[in-house]
Amino acid sequence: MDLNTNANNQNVNNPNPNPMNAALGGNAGKGCFGLGKMGCIGIAVLAALAMWVYSGYNGLVTQEEEVKTAWSQVENQYQRRIDLIKNVAASAKKYAKHEQGTFQGVTNARARTNVGGQAEQADQQMQAVAATADSLANVKMDPNNAQSMQAYAAAQDKMLEQARLAINVVHEAYPELKADKLFENLQVQLEGTENRVATERKKFNETAQAYNTNIRKFPGNILAKFFGFNERPYFAAQAGADKAPDLDTLFDE
Repeated sequence: MDLNTNANNQNVNNPNPNPMNAALGGNAGKGCFGLGKMGCIGIAVLAALAMWVYSGYNGLVTQEEEVKTAWSQVENQYQRRIDLIKNVAASAKKYAKHEQGTFQGVTNARARTNVGGQAEQADQQMQAVAATADSLANVKMDPNNAQSMQAYAAAQDKMLEQARLAINVVHEAYPELKADKLFENLQVQLEGTENRVATERKKFNETAQAYNTNIRKFPGNILAKFFGFNERPYFAAQAGADKAPDLDTLFDE
């Protein structure tokens, strides 16, 4: 019998003489772990979804940390203002003691014209300012509560106004204090602090706005709701907050 004929007969009876080749050939046609075309599409969709969740979540975390950083800068400037006002009060008290010891004749002359009563009033007001500053130094605002933020900001502004009034009384009682170098330096620092407070509050509002916008817009709102990212309140503008206060008036007679 012809050998070619036998070979052809074997190929017809057994088209896949090698079982391993047959198995490989069948699975190779499916691809994606043997799941077929629809399986490949499903895997691609899941991978894209996982990447979107990963990227979106990390983006929200980054923005939230930026808001926290902006908030810490606001707190730093508020604390700096508290410290400066306390230094003003301490400096006034120190100067008063110095004058009483060195310029006793002047003090007696003032007492005869009732200016001694102004000195006592100045000392009392400065003590009140220092006490208010101490109490505010131990208060922490809740950056997630708009009412807490506004209440603290109002208390800060009230303390500053209280300091203004007290310093005016101090200048009436101790006119020489206006030329004191320490007071001149404190004036410059207070002016800078007011501007810094306004600047950092503005930066915080801008950072919080970007974060809030992202968690409210689609599809970020889906991730925000699922992972518990909440909106952050803003600092509301106070009356006259459009310009920094003129602190030069603190040192006028």
